Order: sequence, then structure tokens, then C-alpha cells
Amino acid sequence: MYESYYGFSERPFQLSPDPRFFFATSHHQRALSYLQYGLDQGEGFIVITGPIGTGKTTIARNLLANIADENIVAAQLVTTKLSPDELLELVAAEFKITTDSNNKADILQNIEQFLIQLNKQGKRALLLVDEAQNLPSETVEELRMLSNFQLDNKPLIQSFLLGQEELKDIISAPDMEQFRQRIIASAHLKPLNVDEVKSYINHRLKQANCNKEALFSDDAFQLIFEKTLGVPRKINIFVDRLLLFGFLEELDVITNDAINEVATEMSVELTGSLDGKELTNEQKAQPLIVNSTENVENIKNVLREVEEILETTIQQKVKMTRYIDKLLKQKNRQYAELQIEESEKKTK
Repeated sequence: MYESYYGFSERPFQLSPDPRFFFATSHHQRALSYLQYGLDQGEGFIVITGPIGTGKTTIARNLLANIADENIVAAQLVTTKLSPDELLELVAAEFKITTDSNNKADILQNIEQFLIQLNKQGKRALLLVDEAQNLPSETVEELRMLSNFQLDNKPLIQSFLLGQEELKDIISAPDMEQFRQRIIASAHLKPLNVDEVKSYINHRLKQANCNKEALFSDDAFQLIFEKTLGVPRKINIFVDRLLLFGFLEELDVITNDAINEVATEMSVELTGSLDGKELTNEQKAQPLIVNSTENVENIKNVLREVEEILETTIQQKVKMTRYIDKLLKQKNRQYAELQIEESEKKTK
């Protein structure tokens, strides 16, 4: 793709969480500190919440990647709407616990025996539950029950919960008082501000060994912030697309013109939308009146919009064709150079 054009060792804005690209804003650093504090305490729950794309999973991966204590056996769950029984089965599977049956009592006994065995080895279990807002309240309560496994007044397992803002509503329910009393720290992640957006982008470029001193114009970061609202995942999607656009257009510097053009392209696509705004009541579908003159005009407007979308799509296909052609030429040059080198080696 654009890596060789801009001198990257790898793509700097991939969507999959990578601890090497972790960028600690004050909020992210506080959340990570709370997680580390929870590890040091060895008990209780840590809860990290935040909007979609603000880096909760990245924090979890960063923590797992940097655990220096060999006595901590960690497992991570990415949950769906699990029942309490399904949660226990998944916990057993992630910790590679052999279960004799699907009976809940038997699974609990197998988990407890596993935790006791870890304790005898001087180890303890850590469970990170990602997307925890999907858990029903009774399943969150099952996590609390797991924390009751103790030996010599010391808990055998810890649980960290990471989830979207709905998780706060679940925990705040009146029947969750016992769970709330087990929470020793919590943090809420926020989108990045303008300065943090600039630092975030430059950090990821540096991690990818960017050899350009000023890849973005001075005022580009403000506009990127406005287009992405400072959400890290949206920044990754948008800047990755910007770099591809810059490669196709052979740009040395990404300017506001390029940013606006890419934002316009993405705004008409079915995926990768930047704003994520809901339709207003006026924009939502209205009943179809076949004989209505107004309806005929609406249909004409829709057809014009479809035509614009198709035209934009064709333009993007043309750009992609140019990209493929450019990539093939580049590969052919590399192949020719290798052939020359091989020929020179043989003649020596």
C-alpha cells in the first residue's frame, strides 16, 4: 500500500489494538494506573468505561503485554449477552480448565479447584472482561460470586470490566449494591482534544518509522479533530484513508484540501462514516403517496443522490485502478532490480 511511499515500516493506523502503538493521554494513563493498582492490590473490581473507539481494549492489551509478574495467569473475555451459565463455561474455556459436565455446580467446582491449584503454586488468576456492557445484570452478579472464591482470606481471582457507557447504568442499578462495594477504582475514558490528536498521530507515525518531518500541514490536525471528534478509532480509519489518498495523488504533504476531499468521499459511503449522526425526524422515511407531486420530486432527488454516489464510487474505482497499476509497476521494478543483482552475483 502506501507504506513504501511514505517510508513506513508498517501501517501506523491499523484498527486492531496493538500495545506498541499505545498512546497515553491523561485519561488513558489514569485508567492504566488504576488497572495496575488493581493488580497490586490483588482484590476487588476495576471498571473502565468510555464511548466506542476511545481505546478501552487497547488499554487491556497494553496491560496484558506488560504484566511482568509471572505469578499472574490472565485471560481476556470479549463478551456478548451471556447468561451466568454461559459466562462460567467461557471462563473455564479461556483458563483451559477441564470440565466434567455442563452442570453449573460441576463447572464452579472445577473453576475453584483450578484457582486453588494456582494458589498452591504461588499464582493467582486475572480475568479481563471486554465489552462488559453486553452482560445482563445477573451475569455481572455471577462475576461477583466468582470473587468469593478465597483461601486464607485472600481472593483467588480478580476481574477487570471494560465497557461502553451503558455499563455504568448496569452497575448503578439498585440491586447491584453488593457489586459496587467490591469496586476499588473506576475510570471513564474521553475522546482526545486537539493537542492530543496531534500528539497521537505523530506518536503512531514515529512508531511506524516515518521518515517525513512534516507529513501533515500545521493546520491539518485541527481539521482532523473536527472530522473525527477526537475518537481514536475514527482517527485511525480517517488518517489511514488520508495516507492512501496521499499515495494515490502523490502528495508529499497532507493538507486541508486533501482532508476535506477524503471526508466528502467517506460521508457518502455505507461504511467508515465519520459523524455517525442520526437522521432527523424530517429526514426519516415518510409514507409513500403514489400520486403525490411532492413524492415525485422526492424520488427525483433520491435518484440524483444515487447518481452522485455512483459517480463518486466510479472515481474511487479509478483511483484504486491507478493504485494497482502503480503497485504493479513498483513490483516490476523491484523484480528487475533483483534479477540484475542475481545476474551480477553469478558473473562475479
